[in-house]
Amino acid sequence: MRAWAVVEPKKPLQEIELPTPEPTGKQVLLEVTHAGVCHSDIHIWEGEWDLGSRGKMKLLERGVKLPLAMGHEIVGRVVKWGPEAPGAQGGQGLAVGQRRIVFPWVGCGTCARCLSEDDNMCLQGKALGVFQNGGYATHVLAPEPRHLVDPGDIDPALAATYACSGITVFSAINKVMPMAPDVPLVLVGAGGLGLQAITVLKAMGHRRIVSVDVSAEKLAAAQRAGASDTLDASGENVTQRLVELCGGPVEAIIDLVNGTETARFCFDALTKGGKLVQVGLFGGELVLPLPVMAMRALTVRGSYVGSPKELRALVALAQGGKLDSIPITREPLRNADSALNRLREGKVVGRIVLTAEAA
Repeated sequence: MRAWAVVEPKKPLQEIELPTPEPTGKQVLLEVTHAGVCHSDIHIWEGEWDLGSRGKMKLLERGVKLPLAMGHEIVGRVVKWGPEAPGAQGGQGLAVGQRRIVFPWVGCGTCARCLSEDDNMCLQGKALGVFQNGGYATHVLAPEPRHLVDPGDIDPALAATYACSGITVFSAINKVMPMAPDVPLVLVGAGGLGLQAITVLKAMGHRRIVSVDVSAEKLAAAQRAGASDTLDASGENVTQRLVELCGGPVEAIIDLVNGTETARFCFDALTKGGKLVQVGLFGGELVLPLPVMAMRALTVRGSYVGSPKELRALVALAQGGKLDSIPITREPLRNADSALNRLREGKVVGRIVLTAEAA
């Protein structure tokens, strides 16, 4: 198979030939048709994460092996499967040519969390596009049929984004719900995740959606997507301006950037009993005043992608066009390196989705 792979951190992706995997056990081999380009891919390409005062987490020291075909937002067509995979989720049999979304946040497959379909919480994560080759390639190997979801009538380019940005925001939103529809819910970041979150909230019937970003172009996209309010977070007094916009301290904030600066103004804007859900991996740290946490009954909670159950629920919600599409730019798979660089330079509104030539 061909892959557009990280061969050395921070160096251009290279087109290389790798052995096409032969599925064993419950594994399913798919031919990739669509692969989203996610901001997390930038960190993987760089080879490290900023952990604030804990320094840098080096991925090569955590089990990531190069060369690596990144890409964890994957749609593909079934090619073949191992002898222990006679059926797909829901009792439907596998068939050559089936189009499927591939759940990428796989774990060991045998622990209690994996067996309860909380694979993303497995302590031995083996995510596709991170610890195993992913969608920046002509083929990808799914560990078992339950990691495949039928996109139904959803545009496959949009469906690919549900495997990461979709379930990431869906899972984060569920951590602050239920909320009254007209109570402000703040989304920090109006990139692919932020726009996806707006579409999900609208489908859930939420009306007061406040989008925060430093890019006028992205805030305009958020407004077009259905945000009721927008706030430019560049400049000073962000907390004060956010509280004023929301009509008082905020009940729920989802930080899709989650850097030192955003985490600080988000925390400071919370009302008593407020919830801050931290999703992004920008880097840095947040120092919390411990008595305030107790006296104001605040919740600061991380949210990491989502589960196969959440992917199936999101896809069911999206059937029949119930979720608006985010802006999508299609590029051939061979343009993976230039697409990644455009994202790194902040020049992408919505999502770039790489496509196979025959997709």
